[in-house]
Amino acid sequence: MVVLDKVRARTMPEATPALPLDSILRGDCIAMMKALPAKSVDMIFADPPYNLQLGGDLHRPDGSHVDAVTDDWDKFDTFAAYDAFTKAWLKEAYRILKDDGTIWVIGSYHNIFRVGAAVQDLGYWILNDIVWRKANPMPNFRGTRFTNAHETLIWASKGEKAKYTFNYRSMKTLNDELQMRSDWEFPICGGQERLKKDGHKVHPTQKPEALLYRILLACTQPGDVVLDPFFGTGTTGAVAKRLGRRWMGIEREGEYIAAAEDRIAAALPLDESALATMQSPRSRPKVAFGVLVENAYLKPGATLTDTKRRWRATVRADGSLLSDCGQAGSIHKLGATLQGAPACNGWTFWHYEAADGLKPIDALRQTYILATQP
Repeated sequence: MVVLDKVRARTMPEATPALPLDSILRGDCIAMMKALPAKSVDMIFADPPYNLQLGGDLHRPDGSHVDAVTDDWDKFDTFAAYDAFTKAWLKEAYRILKDDGTIWVIGSYHNIFRVGAAVQDLGYWILNDIVWRKANPMPNFRGTRFTNAHETLIWASKGEKAKYTFNYRSMKTLNDELQMRSDWEFPICGGQERLKKDGHKVHPTQKPEALLYRILLACTQPGDVVLDPFFGTGTTGAVAKRLGRRWMGIEREGEYIAAAEDRIAAALPLDESALATMQSPRSRPKVAFGVLVENAYLKPGATLTDTKRRWRATVRADGSLLSDCGQAGSIHKLGATLQGAPACNGWTFWHYEAADGLKPIDALRQTYILATQP
């Protein structure tokens, strides 16, 4: 499979016979989806306008301005107008989604319940609602409500009896061999990942790559086609490219498209061995090893070793390890297998090469915990 290194923003011509893979379609999402063939997309991730209904500016206690969503694309005159828009794009999404495909929609309390009703009215079957718990949410500066510390994702198939992809074992491996729950904790997008121009955020609601990493790893296979009809600055495209998925984005704002082009062009796809995931199957640490992989503290393809360098293993996309002798498993299971031991604490057994020598991967876990504490 070849993933294009160069993306291009263009207006899609009418009645194109082939999918415009690995490209950004510039224009209205409903019009662009209408031009795509029926049943041509494996998964859709949608981050639609939240219709936040913000009243006036918001300031911190020190008087500084809070950079909230005030763009025209998030404004609708009435709830009825928003509902009509939601049903229109969801209807087209249903048409272009393959019968065994799934859709993910993310939102806040402002819109997710209205979106959920539309999803069900149009014939989708809700599989899960996922709560993204923000490790570092923005405080409620006015002190009039609870801090909004989560967003909700709806995961749905095309019908109650529809088949769909769910990489259960990969999710379990990613979660240190515990069944993945429906509440996920990630920090909000920040640091080097947050795209800025002239000191200001390029997009006010840029989603963390770790969130898309988990979704794509859970519900797609390498080579699958993923569509994001509200592409923004290209998080979905960048993660899809890394994981060997084909992607299409729809976006109408030129500034976002330019940022997405640069971002995706710089994203490096994983090699084939790192993309392989577990196909077979205690105490849970506060941070699963897979979380470090999702957040790029250790990238797929990285090499780990024990302190005496007797064994080497490669980190794979779902947080599993593949040893030089071909054995695979979680950090704990593989460590035990290689030593012929009944158990192993993978956090202290496996080490990575740091600038000042070998370090246990537990050091990265502690770094992650400190970085994501509220």
